[in-house]
Amino acid sequence: MFEKNYYCLVAGLREYALDSETKGFDAKEIISQIEEELSSKDLESLHLLQCYYDCENIIALRHSRAAFNPLGNMSREQLEAEVEQPRHLPKRIAEVIRAYADAEGEDAEKVDTSLGFERSLMKAYYEECEHSSCRFVKEWAEFDRTLRNVVAAIVARSLDRPIESVTVGEGDVVEQLHRSSAADFGLRGEIQYLDAVISAVNDEQNMVEKEHKIDLVRWEQAQQIASADYFNINAILSYVARINIVARWSLLDEKRGREMFERIKQEFDGKNHVNK
Repeated sequence: MFEKNYYCLVAGLREYALDSETKGFDAKEIISQIEEELSSKDLESLHLLQCYYDCENIIALRHSRAAFNPLGNMSREQLEAEVEQPRHLPKRIAEVIRAYADAEGEDAEKVDTSLGFERSLMKAYYEECEHSSCRFVKEWAEFDRTLRNVVAAIVARSLDRPIESVTVGEGDVVEQLHRSSAADFGLRGEIQYLDAVISAVNDEQNMVEKEHKIDLVRWEQAQQIASADYFNINAILSYVARINIVARWSLLDEKRGREMFERIKQEFDGKNHVNK
């Protein structure tokens, strides 16, 4: 099946990003405009990418926290209903919710509830992405899970906590994180960004700077995954992944968020792509 190309959408992405006179930054509005232009198949891929934030919000609801990330696909009210009776969430995520709601139910036989709700939910999310037909979603999710596992393992080691208690999912990298006593977990040859992450976590005492350095790794990876894509869904999702990062920094550090936004405008000038 041929991929759909979005020449007009890509040409307009820079304009969607930010009016130079606008003080605010509305990532949700940018993404909503993108949604209107996508095919049903590609819209599904975008929703799966953003479902990460739905999972974050479900975890917050379960812990009765007020925090709510608007980048998810569903409102707080919709998620509250989904937690009571999942109807629209991806299959594996819905299974986790039902398994923890009913320990004697059918879904409890499919889900390892010994992991704890949060780890089980995120494991289900990454498994959904692994089965996606969209290359960007699959590769981004694999990268994101690995990055988060590496960061969690470094922190757990520094606190003398069992690494097995903080990682999500399975695979060679996870097994290496569990069993290796090396400073780099024996993964330096496997993960190109490993040194940057270890340095950020271990050496940077300023939490904001630490988060910024890790998000720069995410930014570079979002670019790299779609480096050969210009007009298809992979290019669009690469843009959205970086918009998500900018959205986070617009809240944490307005000045730095603005700087990152200017960077994405320069890197993703849709008109230049179209004119090639």
